[in-house]
Amino acid sequence: MRANFWSERKTTREFEPLVAILGDPYDEIEIEGTDDDPVESLRERVSYRGYAGRRQKAAIVMAAIWSGTVLLHYLSWGMWVVLGLTALLGAHLLRTFLAKSQGKTDQVVDVPLEELPTVSLLVAAKDEEATICPTISMLCNLEYPIDRYEVWAIDDGSTDRTPELLDQLARDYPNLKVLHRGAGAGGGKSGALNQALTLAKGEIVAVFDADAQVSPDILQRVVPYFQRSQVGAVQVRKSIVNADRNFWTRGQAAEMALDAFFQQQRSRLGGIGELRGNGQFVRRAALERCGYFNEETITDDLDLTLRLHLDGWEIDCISSPAVGEEGVTEAIALWHQRSRWAEGGYQRYLDYWRLIAQKRLSPLKKIDLLMFFIIQYLLPAAAIPDLLMAIVRHRMPILSPATGLTVVFSFVGMSLGWQQIRAGRENRPNIWITLWTALRGTVYMFHWFAVIAATTARVSIRPKRLKWVKTVHRG
Repeated sequence: MRANFWSERKTTREFEPLVAILGDPYDEIEIEGTDDDPVESLRERVSYRGYAGRRQKAAIVMAAIWSGTVLLHYLSWGMWVVLGLTALLGAHLLRTFLAKSQGKTDQVVDVPLEELPTVSLLVAAKDEEATICPTISMLCNLEYPIDRYEVWAIDDGSTDRTPELLDQLARDYPNLKVLHRGAGAGGGKSGALNQALTLAKGEIVAVFDADAQVSPDILQRVVPYFQRSQVGAVQVRKSIVNADRNFWTRGQAAEMALDAFFQQQRSRLGGIGELRGNGQFVRRAALERCGYFNEETITDDLDLTLRLHLDGWEIDCISSPAVGEEGVTEAIALWHQRSRWAEGGYQRYLDYWRLIAQKRLSPLKKIDLLMFFIIQYLLPAAAIPDLLMAIVRHRMPILSPATGLTVVFSFVGMSLGWQQIRAGRENRPNIWITLWTALRGTVYMFHWFAVIAATTARVSIRPKRLKWVKTVHRG
């Protein structure tokens, strides 16, 4: 399966920005394709050795987490270690919550129409007949000069009516271009986006899911953030359009409010702003330097996030405008989706840990990345051995202070995020509705402990998985 590629051979000097991350590209270049496939024949693959040995690295991390947790229960000073960790987490989270805008992401100026950059909007679609028509129609009718943006819809080997619907839409909208990929094209969503990028011309590349819902002025409001030369990408807030469906969709709506609040605050603090796939805007120059979308991962957005930061770019996360998407409505579908997100997010730490340990990231970004690795992965992965030891030794789980702290901060962050969203719609958001929403969302978020515990164990045992499993959209 292909990893990163470039559409033409570059000189060593032109490769220098990427060599800093991936090493000498001519060590492992492989030409793919045939004369019958001119797009494919142009591709050259540069392999990064860090993708190898994920299972072994995951097993080492898993063994360290379990043995370390068990050891804490037997050490007389184990609780002091936990209290110290809790204090560090609390201090970092408090700084994140209190971070104020420094004018980086909140103050932009209007750009004259003739100076607006060109934008390519990419939508990868596989069996999306239920949602593709309204999404493409929205994207083709944005309030942006028609000669300054294009829409690329990639039919990724669909077996339903998606191909014919896209062809019909292409006849209706002159700024829509359709790319059909065969069933054996490979690369999943990353492969589809990469193939379209060989044809797209935009200075800024925006990626949307096939069920995306956007406001007509989204480009006018997002593009100005790229005025700062160091901004490599911008992620808009995601919202759940079917939030009133049931407990799971309401929980996802609260989760997105929490995520948007945290990402915006992390960006303001100088930490790691993250891409979320749907509603992500990337400077093409930054994308080229980082090797486009990685086909060796199951979460291209999280992988690209880390590569952009390692290459010295910043990612701005903004709460408005938002991109709407369907939330999954069933527990089993939520489990599969979150398991894929967890595995992809975990993979990037395994893949790039050597580069993270070097001097490519600022101290603030390293601290932020470490703290959120502890919160998102280490503590949930340690929950099982901690609980087992607590039962055996008839005592409370030793990591309870740190875990309890993250739960409290999640509740507060969810409340602030929800209040911020509602403030844009109402003069005075109802505080009791906000608190109830945050409480329900916090209960919902406990599923993450089970997801992480299962994912970290599975990655340690099972060989590398590159299967991209799509989320079913019902419209």
